[in-house]
Amino acid sequence: MLQDKVAAAKKIDSLLKNIIASGGFRLKYRITVNPPVNPDQDLETPEVLVELAGPDSSLLLERGGEMLRSLELIGHEMLHLHSEEHSRVAFDCKGYRAARQQELKLAAQVAAEKVARTGVPYSFAPMSSRERRMLHLAFRDHASLTTQSEGEGGRRYVVLYPKDYKPARPVRR
Repeated sequence: MLQDKVAAAKKIDSLLKNIIASGGFRLKYRITVNPPVNPDQDLETPEVLVELAGPDSSLLLERGGEMLRSLELIGHEMLHLHSEEHSRVAFDCKGYRAARQQELKLAAQVAAEKVARTGVPYSFAPMSSRERRMLHLAFRDHASLTTQSEGEGGRRYVVLYPKDYKPARPVRR
């Protein structure tokens, strides 16, 4: 839990003023401490939500929201948040975060049905640590499925397994 959410919001405000002015971006933002919980997006509820908008919004959302995630990462680093605390401060632009959460929930449902039907593990595409965490949380209480992160660095991904899955052993000749 963030010790002082209001102080964190003020630090983020100062950071964004600098970045937006220095970069000449046409962006505005709103910082909300303890935003209302949306039951449709229950994978993750931040304690501080930063919402950006403006004529340069498309720059933040290019390449899968890479610049938006970069701003968020700079915010996390400035606040000295450990990786397990990253979900406490979230940046969003034009509903991108909510749409991505819905996309992950839908992908998780489709994967769960496929693994339950076939008994074969399902590998998701590589994704950020936050998105992997959302998938792990989505399946944490599932009776017959389990998740595991695999891969290295930016290529880490989640694999969904049947709970009692035993990989086939190679045949020795």
